[in-house]
Amino acid sequence: MGSYWALAPHMGAEIDLPLTQVTGLLRKLGLSGRHAVAEQLLRLVGSRVPLAQCAIFSYEGGGRPRIVAIGDRARTAALPAISQDYVTRFYPMDGSVQVMAAESLAARRAGAANPHILLHRQTANDIAHPQYRAICYELPQVAERLAILALYQGERWMSVNFYRGVEHGPFDDAAIAVIEAFAPLLVQAVRLHHAGQTLNDDLAELMLARLRARCPALTKRDLDVVRGLLAGLATEGIAERMGIEVSSARTYLKRIYRKLGISGQRELIGVLLAPDAST
Repeated sequence: MGSYWALAPHMGAEIDLPLTQVTGLLRKLGLSGRHAVAEQLLRLVGSRVPLAQCAIFSYEGGGRPRIVAIGDRARTAALPAISQDYVTRFYPMDGSVQVMAAESLAARRAGAANPHILLHRQTANDIAHPQYRAICYELPQVAERLAILALYQGERWMSVNFYRGVEHGPFDDAAIAVIEAFAPLLVQAVRLHHAGQTLNDDLAELMLARLRARCPALTKRDLDVVRGLLAGLATEGIAERMGIEVSSARTYLKRIYRKLGISGQRELIGVLLAPDAST
């Protein structure tokens, strides 16, 4: 399981942040590309502590977690696949999940104004499951993970995970002190980012519902393609998300345009933004 502790209000040294770094982080919250916030956190904290990766997850209702964002300092192109393996196969064995369960009541009592922030350390040696250890720690050459955990709106845990490479070694006391100092800022930033992304997702689903009502001939797969477009994905990204060939994604797009009687993506955006004729 590793070790964990709660961050008391007085814990953590003060840390000076240039205004440009704070502004750079704020620009990424909610409105930027999906993984930009993790990359920004990796740059921000990594400028003071040697780090290899950053991954942000959300956990809600006992189901499998959702990948919010990932950032990587060019260690392995496999990080997206590793993160997907984690959320589909390995998360029940993560010590952080046990910590969140044990601290749930205390976190709810704390509330949003003074959140109950937890830090959890986990090394490969803390993991008994051989595949979990091999895929999530040995493959990316991770020496240790330090997770920052906080409950959001009394129902959703947010987890900001920083990973040290084997070349960095485990987190020492000085590195932990820096991350403790950053933790309150990171918790609030990730909460804002998640709220902004949720709003964007809700707006996307509203537009998809209107599109479905206007054109009942669109299939679930058709709508998944449009959902990818609304997320800012190119055809290659849509194909990767749906697990299909790029040529198949292009075929889906052509079929969607044909069903809607339009000729391209610009007209599709116009259809999505057009007022509902029934209102």
